[in-house]
This record gives sequence, structure tokens and C-alpha cells, in this order.
Amino acid sequence: MKLDTRAMRHLASEDWRVLTAVEMGSKNHEIVPTPLIERISRLRGGASGVHKSISALAKVGLIARVKEAKYDGYRLTYGGLDYLALHTHAQRKDVYSVGNRIGVGKESDIMVVADHTGTQRVLKIHRLGRISFRSVKSNRDYLKNRASGSWMYLSRLAAMKEFAFMKALYEEGFPVPVPIAQSRHTIVMTLIDAFPLRQIATVPDPASLYADLIALILRLASHGLIHGDFNEFNILIKETKTMSEDGQESISLEPVVIDFPQMVSMEHQNAEMYFDRDVNCIKRFFDRRFHFTSTQPGPFFKDAKKTVGKGGLKRLDATVEASGFTKKMLKDLEAAIKEKAAKVETGVDSEDEIDSEEDDEDDEEQSDDGDEGPVVIGSATAEEEGIADDGSDPTAQGSDPAATGSVQEGMSKLAV
Repeated sequence: MKLDTRAMRHLASEDWRVLTAVEMGSKNHEIVPTPLIERISRLRGGASGVHKSISALAKVGLIARVKEAKYDGYRLTYGGLDYLALHTHAQRKDVYSVGNRIGVGKESDIMVVADHTGTQRVLKIHRLGRISFRSVKSNRDYLKNRASGSWMYLSRLAAMKEFAFMKALYEEGFPVPVPIAQSRHTIVMTLIDAFPLRQIATVPDPASLYADLIALILRLASHGLIHGDFNEFNILIKETKTMSEDGQESISLEPVVIDFPQMVSMEHQNAEMYFDRDVNCIKRFFDRRFHFTSTQPGPFFKDAKKTVGKGGLKRLDATVEASGFTKKMLKDLEAAIKEKAAKVETGVDSEDEIDSEEDDEDDEEQSDDGDEGPVVIGSATAEEEGIADDGSDPTAQGSDPAATGSVQEGMSKLAV
């Protein structure tokens, strides 16, 4: 679905209380009964005030009345969850205005936002209920009987996990965006001025960049972690210009890693498979794109396993668990990812069909978001040319560098 913040400025404080009440009621109810919404919101106007707010919220699609329900009630929509998250970010002064969408994938949307000083940031919105996650409802254990609310629950878990790992990695000095805030299914982070690796056509020294990326995989392993999705879509390349003593300009390439919902511990039962997959993704991409093949074998999981925690290195897998992202949460999210990967075709209820259809239509309209041509990088005369050589969904922050340049003009101020 497309994020439309125009209605935020028209919502009264009573509307926010009712919207929050629907969210709270959703923890234990697939359809939140209207009397329960009245009790939780506790508006001074009583039932009439609640019904007025319900009407206003339903009109802009933040809640929805479920047809043929056994009782009168409402469910929270993804739009409602978006508004609640943005409202929290605005109250914390992490987000002041919302701009263009610069990336869209099967499981997330990437937006440019700004704080009150005009500093641009990235808002990542996890949407695990979109298209590929229709089958997750078959596993009632990890959904805690949440049925129709399962996709929101999983999206929250994905955001919590990503923020926890990003924070731990940033504090340990890894090249990742600066994590700023997390609310519900959203994350706010710094905007990186870089190109996704998938858009880069040539680099001056493929061997050096390859070595840097393999070193990153091994460094993660030494801290007890495996990225789990270490590929050209989740690696950004920054150009850093330096001037030598003789006045010669040189450009160095620095990789930045993004997207951490599938990160796992080196102790995971499938750790070797994830580790090998990350390594092979880089090998295949460099062979295909840059015609570079390393003469060095490996790296191998058994060797990387020996370096975990060596020399007193902090175990970041343990750090993340200590931060509040529990093993139960991890189990829930992994079960959903496994279910998605299996692509089990099951029936979906009416609300999933509606939400998915809206997403499909919106994605078709925005299918060209971030579709940049291949980039020649690492040269003072670097320029963009040609057309993109793949049609995959862009989820990287830097999917559309051109869009961020004019985003300030289209910023929509949030009302707190």
C-alpha cells in the first residue's frame, strides 16, 4: 500500500486515542468489539464520541469494519499501523516530514523523511503481509492465534530484529546506517549517499572490493553473526575522495551493509548453509558482473567458526538477545520466513485479499521506483549510462539517488 500522510493533520486527539484503542484490542481480538474500543479509549464524549472517531478513521482507511462478523467491531489496517508509528516518531521528534518512496520490495517500503532541521533520513516500513506472506497463517503456533493480525505481528518482529542488530553492529563499528529509532513495524535510520552494488557496472579494482566484502562476512562471523542475505541488493557502495600530498585525487570505495531481518547466530542449526550462501552470492555476482574470480578458496564455515569470540571479541548474537529480542521472537520470525520460502499455497481471508490487491496495484504503479541505470564507480569522471540490467524489487536505501535530491520540495509535514 502507498503511504499517504495527508489525513494525519486532520486527526483530533480523540481520533488518536480510538486508533490506539483498536491497536491495543487487536492483541487479543481478531475483530475488536466496539464496546471494547469504547472502554479502552475512555473518551469524555462517551459512546457518541467514539463512534464519531470510528467513522473518521474508517473513512480514511485506518480501521475497517469486517463484513459478516458475528458482532460489531473493527480491525486495524496497515494504514492505521503506519499512522500510529509515524505519530510516535513525530512525538519523539525523529520525523517531521515525509517525502518520496525511494524503494519498494515484497517485504518493505523505503521512504525519505526529514527531521525538524531538514536533515534527511530513511524510514523503512516492514510489510510482511504483502503478497509473499499469504501462507504464514497456517502456522498457528508462532502466530499466537492472531489470525488476521499475524502479518502486523510479524512485521513488528522484523523491525525489532533489524533495529536490534543494526544498533549492535553500529556500536561495534560496523559499516551500517546509524539506527535512530524504531516504532512498531518501522525503523528510522540515516540516509546513506551511496549506490546499491547491483547498480554498479564497473569498479577500478574488483579484487580489492571483493576482499573487503569477504572480510566483512568473516568479521561478522567473528562476532557470532551471519547476515543471511549478503548480496548485491543489500550492500551499498560509498565513494570517498581523498587528496594526496602531490595534489592527486583518489577515490576509495567503502561498502555499507543494510537489511538485517534474516541475520542469524553462528550457533544457528543452519548456520553453515547461511554462511556458505552469503559467500557464494558475492562470488557469483563478482564473476557475473565484473568477470572476477578469486584464486583463493573459501572462506569456509569451519574456519570462520574457530574465530567466534576469539581474542575477547564481543558476541553480538548474545548482545541482541540481551537487548530484548528474545529467542521466542526469533523463532516466530524464522518460522514465518521458512513458511514463506516454502511458498505453500493456502487460502487467505477477505482482508488479506484486499490488502494484497491494494499492494499489487500500488506496486504496479511504482514498479519503476529506484530503477537507475548501471553506474561506473570509482572514477572522478564517473557517470550513469544505459539501463538497469535487472528488474528485481529495490529495497536498498540508495535505490534512487536522484529522487533524494528533490525530495525536499515534496515533503509532507506530519501533524503531531
